[in-house]
Amino acid sequence: MASDGTVTACPSCGKKNRVRSTPTGLPRCAACHANLPWIVDATAESFDAEITSSLPVLVDFWAPWCGPCRMVSPIVEKTGRENAGALKVVKLNVDEAQGVASRFAVQGIPLLVLIEDGKEADRIVGAVPQSQLRAWLEPHLRGLPARQPQSAKSG
Repeated sequence: MASDGTVTACPSCGKKNRVRSTPTGLPRCAACHANLPWIVDATAESFDAEITSSLPVLVDFWAPWCGPCRMVSPIVEKTGRENAGALKVVKLNVDEAQGVASRFAVQGIPLLVLIEDGKEADRIVGAVPQSQLRAWLEPHLRGLPARQPQSAKSG
């Protein structure tokens, strides 16, 4: 396992849950069983484990000095929260993971790469508005099981 995981508050009941990297399944709240947003910060060492998922993975290649990256980051995170149970978001600081950035031929940031079944499915460069990000992702999320309403409980 790459790390001890990320602590995420359930948007439905507020309980804090530890979400760990796992190649199958999806994170659910331990208390109410609602789907949890799966948003993680990866390192060069944890990146391959984090992008191995049964869900589509949206990778945000960014850097702290990049103004457009700071503009798109909240949009990416909001998209991850809105698609809890259907999308995993992995954020990677390219300054701290230059080998991974090179492997993905990152030439400009912010760069959003969609990974499906372990392979790059699509990419978009630049700070895009939420409507454009949503339109870009929608065809890739179509056909997945319907997202569980945040207030619903499941067994």
